[in-house]
Amino acid sequence: MDSKETGRCLTFQAMDGTGTFTGYLATPRSGKGPGLVLIQEIFGVNDNMRALANLYAEEGYVVVVPDMFWRQEAGVDLGYSPQERIKAFSLLHAFDTAKGLEDIQTVISALRSHSGVTGKVGVIGFCMGGKLAYLAACRTDADVAVGYYGVGIELVMDEAKNIGCDLTLHIAQLDRFCPPEAQAQLQQGLGNNPKVQMFVYPGVDHAFARIGGDNFHKTSSQLAYQRTVEALKKAIGPHFDLSRLWDQHCACEFETRDIAATMVTMVPEPYVNHIPTMTGGVGYKDLFRFYKNHFINSNPADTSLIPVSRTVGATQVVDELLFCFTHTCEIPWMLPGIAPTGKRVEIPLVAIIKFRGDKLYNEHIYWDQASVLVQIGILEPGAMPVAGVETARKLLDESLPSNTLMRDWEKSGDL
Repeated sequence: MDSKETGRCLTFQAMDGTGTFTGYLATPRSGKGPGLVLIQEIFGVNDNMRALANLYAEEGYVVVVPDMFWRQEAGVDLGYSPQERIKAFSLLHAFDTAKGLEDIQTVISALRSHSGVTGKVGVIGFCMGGKLAYLAACRTDADVAVGYYGVGIELVMDEAKNIGCDLTLHIAQLDRFCPPEAQAQLQQGLGNNPKVQMFVYPGVDHAFARIGGDNFHKTSSQLAYQRTVEALKKAIGPHFDLSRLWDQHCACEFETRDIAATMVTMVPEPYVNHIPTMTGGVGYKDLFRFYKNHFINSNPADTSLIPVSRTVGATQVVDELLFCFTHTCEIPWMLPGIAPTGKRVEIPLVAIIKFRGDKLYNEHIYWDQASVLVQIGILEPGAMPVAGVETARKLLDESLPSNTLMRDWEKSGDL
């Protein structure tokens, strides 16, 4: 299908020849990637949809958000006030679903021939778009489809036999627009289809993934996003060597100790959270300040990372390792305000590193702070159930004794 690019907008010729419509365009840093059609909620191509498009572009996709209401009113861009909601529902009620699916196919076809699209094309939809994503899996040649809290899918279950690509559906347990009986119909009609995976998010309502919305639920939204990107990457890519990217980041931190190079491995606005001490930074400015003044040049000279295990997923890396050092200088991020003790520390550490595209997005770092304090002589291990370097040694040698902190362990063998 014909399309014309103008700035951050594409113009498409409708399949039925009745006119043209536009779509917001977002491209990845590289300028190339798999194609993605992002289908709007009932509020049009608004700030929320544009922000989502930019987010998925950061993941490596060439994204288009088509104006689905153009046949009724071009350029709909609504907020969430009562008056705007009334208008949004009136547009929904007059929406021609069949024509909308034709428009989605038009955009899919245009993306397949777009110079920036390398390979396949997927579809993601929210609310009204969630149902259209399901129907796109049935009626278009999309390579993968993802629907968020789609409304009315149970009414078109007869089309399920035509699902031609992998389909992921995110369902809000408390969704008043998809009540329990509708959810049961979805499970009955789609639960045994090998191309379909459905996830129900307990305790959340419709639009739980709309940032800033009344029903926004952060952890459910994050989990759904992770599953969405996993589904997209499995079907259409892009594929990045996350393990190598993480190793490169660590080398900048602990080997070359190059702050600027470290930041280059990350997205423009990353964050780091060392969970036990709540140290790190959110956003480029604070994280750069943290790395420069409190982390990269504040680790002892003999600091070493000993890998134990690594799990690499579609969107994140989980590293299990030993973090080893001699406490020869203050370590603000791990032992803030504590003068050097000269003690040796070997501590098991877990790092969960999330990526967006080929850049690090965030790090959650966990370790047992009590064990660190025992090893530098600040915490007395006999007074409470904590251990020192023994935790590191047992991580490497599972044959070492277990349950040494349990006072009645020896007696329980006779029970």
